[in-house]
Amino acid sequence: MANLEVLVSELPTLIQSLKLTIGDSNQITEQIILINNAQEELRNIKKLIAQELKFDHIKNSAIATLPRIGIASLFIPSVGLVDPAVAEKFGHSETKISLTDLQSKIDSWIEWGYFLQAITADILSDVQLVNQLTSDINHFSLTASFQVIAESLKINLDFSNSNILERQIQKLSNSQNELLELEQKLNYIFNTIKNSHSLLNILLGVSAFYGKSSFVLEWLDDDHELIISSDGKFQELTDILNDCDFLQEQMATLIIQGDTLREQAEQALKKIEQESSKEPIISQQVEIVPFSTQKIVRSALLITSSLLILGFGGWKIKEQSPQWQQMSLSLTQEGSAFVADDGGAIAKFKSAEKLGMEAASLVQNPPHPLQVWQEAETKWHQAIILLDSIPNETSVSERAKKKLAYYRINYKFISQRVLIEKKALANL
Repeated sequence: MANLEVLVSELPTLIQSLKLTIGDSNQITEQIILINNAQEELRNIKKLIAQELKFDHIKNSAIATLPRIGIASLFIPSVGLVDPAVAEKFGHSETKISLTDLQSKIDSWIEWGYFLQAITADILSDVQLVNQLTSDINHFSLTASFQVIAESLKINLDFSNSNILERQIQKLSNSQNELLELEQKLNYIFNTIKNSHSLLNILLGVSAFYGKSSFVLEWLDDDHELIISSDGKFQELTDILNDCDFLQEQMATLIIQGDTLREQAEQALKKIEQESSKEPIISQQVEIVPFSTQKIVRSALLITSSLLILGFGGWKIKEQSPQWQQMSLSLTQEGSAFVADDGGAIAKFKSAEKLGMEAASLVQNPPHPLQVWQEAETKWHQAIILLDSIPNETSVSERAKKKLAYYRINYKFISQRVLIEKKALANL
């Protein structure tokens, strides 16, 4: 019995080995050795328990194995607090457990070791999977990447310096592009974890989510839900999906905030450029050169005769070209039509900008009721219609095209948020 107690006291260390860190392939291979060793030790304990159970006087007696030997108390200080989701794996400190129950637990731990070995074999046999896992551990986790982009969008716009404003606009544009790429990655992770029926594909999604943080396969709970830990935090797959939902909302809000900042910066830059383009009027002094009266009279006669010749020539041209007046009138009308068309385009552009600013302001500092999100959605939609109706070859057509692309992105995210709010309201 003494030998059995010694071996049971080593259970925390053995059970700690029954987990698999997903990441580098070399690290995975090394862990298999630890898992095999732990399984061998568990089999030895199981044999000793079987021998003890042969004696009739202890068949019906329960020993306080966990409290007396202190499995939980030994395990918790060595690795930190055990999450309730995996508490069943290690046992509770106040639970009395019979040798038969302990034997059953050992069987479960050994089976978990076989499960980890099977996963390891599947991973190492798939070169493409190994390469993807190796790539993931060289990138930040999804949460960390989002935080980096969020920090980059915290910009105090300098409205007094056009050069600084241009750099800030470029920085905002780059950050939003990174945010859109991260949003695509988030959608991939969410869909992979939620919809995939292959455990290996699910692990790929989880790997992309955690990145450098890596993750550990800890246990299967009573409902056969896979429990994963990363940076000391225990989660089920459902928890990761909830984190993805939360990040999606945060990204939508951050894109709108970035778009608002860029709008303000572009307007300020335009104002600075307009002010700098106004050339100062420099008064010029005319130097009066004295002429004799005779020279002045001759010059006047020469100018008068020249005007008479030009006037006669112009009259002859009109007389010889009867279509001249019609052509002049046609050109004048075309010019007036262009000015009117350009003016309408500018008015539409300004109205769309105003709607965009109002929509962005509405959704600042969430959460908001459903009506607020719907109002912002309507304003983005109206702004898109205005920008889309601006014809080509107007002075604002190029700017309208660029702004239209951003507005459509904002409209998409707001529409998603409206759907989320409607769903939440329906659930309530």
